[in-house]
Amino acid sequence: MDQASALSTLTQLEIFSGPLAFLEQISFIWPWVFLMLPLPWLVYRFMQPAAPRHYRLRVAWLSSQQSVKSGTLRNQRKTLRLLVGSWLWLLLIVATAHPQWIGEPQPLPNKGRDLMLAVDISGSMQMDDMVLNKQRIDRLTAVKNIVSDFVLRREGDRLGLIVFGTQAYLHVPMSHDRKTVSAQLNEIQLRMAGDQTAIGDAIGLGVKRLKEQPEDGRILILLTDGANTAGAIDPIQAAQLAAGQKLKIYTIGIGADELEVETLFGLSRRINPSQDLDEITLRNIARATGGNYFRARSTEELDAIYKELDRLEPIEQQAQVFRPRHSLMHWPLLLIFASLISAFAGRWFLIYWRQQASEADQVANNLQGKD
Repeated sequence: MDQASALSTLTQLEIFSGPLAFLEQISFIWPWVFLMLPLPWLVYRFMQPAAPRHYRLRVAWLSSQQSVKSGTLRNQRKTLRLLVGSWLWLLLIVATAHPQWIGEPQPLPNKGRDLMLAVDISGSMQMDDMVLNKQRIDRLTAVKNIVSDFVLRREGDRLGLIVFGTQAYLHVPMSHDRKTVSAQLNEIQLRMAGDQTAIGDAIGLGVKRLKEQPEDGRILILLTDGANTAGAIDPIQAAQLAAGQKLKIYTIGIGADELEVETLFGLSRRINPSQDLDEITLRNIARATGGNYFRARSTEELDAIYKELDRLEPIEQQAQVFRPRHSLMHWPLLLIFASLISAFAGRWFLIYWRQQASEADQVANNLQGKD
C-alpha cells in the first residue's frame, strides 16, 4: 500500500471514528423495548381489517374523470401517513427505552485511611542530635523534613495534625489536602504548646477527633522524645480508650543514644540525650492498640520508620472512576411534540390552501359564466 492510499484510509477512519465514539457514549436503561418496533407491522399483517361503516355514492362519469388523480393522491397520503406514523412510533420507542448520555470517566478519591499525626514540640525537641546533609540539626527540624515527605506520599488518605507540649492542640483538622498539612507542619515552632510533654492528652485528643471515622482506618502516629510529664490523662488509660474505639497507635521515640558535648574547660564528654525517653510506656501504648513501637536514633532511621509505615498501612492503589449519566429521554419526547405540531400545522395549511384554490376556481367559473 502506497503512502497516498494509507493516508486516504486513515482519513476515512477518522471520519467514521467521530460518530462511532458519539454512539458509544449513549446507552439505554431498557433496551429490550426495541423488540416492540415491529409491533405495528405485526398488527397490520395478522389482524383482520375493520368493516367499513360508511358507504359512498359512486358516480360513473365523475369517477372515470378523477380515478387517476384520486388514486395518485390517495397513495401519496398513505405513504405520508406511513412515514409520519413510523417516525412517531420510533421516537416513542426510543423515549421508552430511556436513553442516557454517558460522560467521560472521572476519577474518584481513593478510600484511604484517617491518619492523625501527633508531634511533640516540647522544649526537649530542641536537642541538636540529628544529622541531615552532614549538618547537625535539632529533632523538630528533622521531623519536619521527614514527616513532610511522608504526608505528601499519602495520596487518598485524610490527614490531621496534633501538636503537644504541656497541652495538646489540634493544629490541622482532618483533610485530603496533603499540601496544606505539610505546610502547616513546617510552620510549627518549639514550645508553642508549652515546655512539658502531655502524651496522654495527645492520645485523648486523637481519639476524640477520629471516633467519627470508619473503624477500619483510624490511625494515630505519635512521635515524642520524652516521657509524660503533664496533662490530665494517663497515657496507658488513653491507650485503653483508643483500643476501645478501634484506634491503632504507632509510637516513635526520637533521639540519639550518644552525643559528644564540650565542657567548660574545652574538654568533651559523651552523654545520652535520650535518657528521659520512656520507651516502656510507648511500647505499651502501641501494644494495647495493635500498633508498633519504633526507635529513631538518626534521620536515616526516622526516614526508614515512615517508609515502614507506608508498608504497614499501604496506600490504596486501585483507581476508582465513575462516568456521569444524563437522561436524554426528553429529546425524543420533544421531537414527538414538534412532529405532531408540524403535522397539524401542515394539514391546516393544506386545507386552507385547498379552500383558497376552490374559491379561486369558483370565482373563475362565475366570471366565465357571465361572459
